[in-house]
Amino acid sequence: MPSNKIPVESLVLKVAQQLRDMLVEGLIEPGAKLNERELAEACDVSRTPLREAIRMLAAEGLVALLPNRGAIAVQLSEIDTAHTFEVIAGLEALSGELAAQRITDTEITEIKALNLEMHAAFLRQDLPVYYRLNAQIHAAINLAARNPVLRQTYQQVNARLQALRFRSNQDTEKWREALLEHDAMVGALERRDGPALSRILTTHLNTKRDVVLGQIRSTPVKASDTLQEPECHE
Repeated sequence: MPSNKIPVESLVLKVAQQLRDMLVEGLIEPGAKLNERELAEACDVSRTPLREAIRMLAAEGLVALLPNRGAIAVQLSEIDTAHTFEVIAGLEALSGELAAQRITDTEITEIKALNLEMHAAFLRQDLPVYYRLNAQIHAAINLAARNPVLRQTYQQVNARLQALRFRSNQDTEKWREALLEHDAMVGALERRDGPALSRILTTHLNTKRDVVLGQIRSTPVKASDTLQEPECHE
């Protein structure tokens, strides 16, 4: 297999990212069991790197390792989701406040370019590409804050919400509103207006929270023990 030529550590990281993408895009549903045979075939790897990747996701809180059941995709309850959004909103607000003080002109240019690409993805209604660009923008703002403790905490908490944040854009009107909020973020960064960016990010995350909680309340809880024809994304 081509993947055998990749160093083991790099292969595990690659598979872990593929599994994250599956979880985010709903190819592995919340509450579903991770079928090692199907996933190994889909990702074109043996079970050894796959299991290492699953353990990485378990450490990130994306997967639960249950006795006699194997790995299960974590399904946040309504209250867990609300609490996690409270935390991520505070972390993003602080990131914005600090980033506005510390960001470079080059970093602003890069974020503006990502935002333009995101507009193009919206026009194509390409949600997976849009979401990856979206996540890159939020991560870039967090990185521009230049606070390693904040960055580590943000990454850990944000990982739990990726799938929910992805699905929150499936309503076209809400998606359009989120796009306009990103334009406002870029404007605040260009002005280096920390308080404004902090407020925009807080509002943005609170809106996401309300959409996600509404989706949770309107969707019956369903746990599946099987994984239907997963596909890996390069």
